[in-house]
Amino acid sequence: MKGEAILILGTGALATLFGSRLAKAGLSVSMLGGWREGLAALEANGAWVEGDEKGYPVFATSDPAKCKGFHSALVLVKSWQTPRAAEQLASCLDEEGIAFTLQNGLGNDSVLASFLGWDRVTRGVTSMGATLLGPGLVCEGGAGPVIMEAHRHTTLLKELLLRAGFEVEVVRDIQSRVWGKLVVSSAINPLTALLRVKNGELLERPPIRSLMRELACETSEVAKSEGVRLPFENPGEAAEEVARRTAGNLSSMLQDVMRGVETEIEAINGEVVRLAEAKDLMVPVNRTMLSLVNAIRVRGKINP
Repeated sequence: MKGEAILILGTGALATLFGSRLAKAGLSVSMLGGWREGLAALEANGAWVEGDEKGYPVFATSDPAKCKGFHSALVLVKSWQTPRAAEQLASCLDEEGIAFTLQNGLGNDSVLASFLGWDRVTRGVTSMGATLLGPGLVCEGGAGPVIMEAHRHTTLLKELLLRAGFEVEVVRDIQSRVWGKLVVSSAINPLTALLRVKNGELLERPPIRSLMRELACETSEVAKSEGVRLPFENPGEAAEEVARRTAGNLSSMLQDVMRGVETEIEAINGEVVRLAEAKDLMVPVNRTMLSLVNAIRVRGKINP
């Protein structure tokens, strides 16, 4: 099933966005997940991005036995779902198949590698945003490149993404970019989730803007303690720039809170806290965000 086919793990916002664009480019897209409503909508209407006249056909299933022989898989499930996805991929990929994770937080690659081996796992990041409007339907919430780790097995995957109109950049030091995204995510996501506001609104409230900068600076200090050189000089400005560029977007953590489902706070701010503790670093704002987000399980709506 090489060449024209790609497997996407996940049926949420970013998975639907990627599925739509890849299917629109004429590729055979299979989406494997566990959300029944999402799977049903994808099967019935395709993966649909707001503004398109229609959804684009994908094969959607919860059964990994129906997804065999793939060479390229894009992992877009929530971080806490990674163990299940990794186990499924072990039977879905061919012998040289590669799993490419664009997930939030730290540690997803290690979980995937525990089932597949490090030679079959590669990481990446993107600042692209997507808001789930309903099962199988998303609104794009900010453009940006897909940054891939240089890997001997990713040539085909890069070609497929380029064919679908994605901007792709291949780098050798992906750790820098992964931590750069973590700095930004740790600053934006929990605040939007707690306040239930879009990304851009964080810039409109001076006290919240200050907290966002504090979070970014705390996380950047942990990155430095890990020997990571970030892709920017000023972490606070980097977080503000992403919030500005994705002003109309609902962060993935806010979307999870609004749906009343588990968030990725443990893989984002939780990892920052755990690594800081190991180095005797103080990260009080990250710790507070971790406690507060873990304390809430709410449903609701915000003004569009």
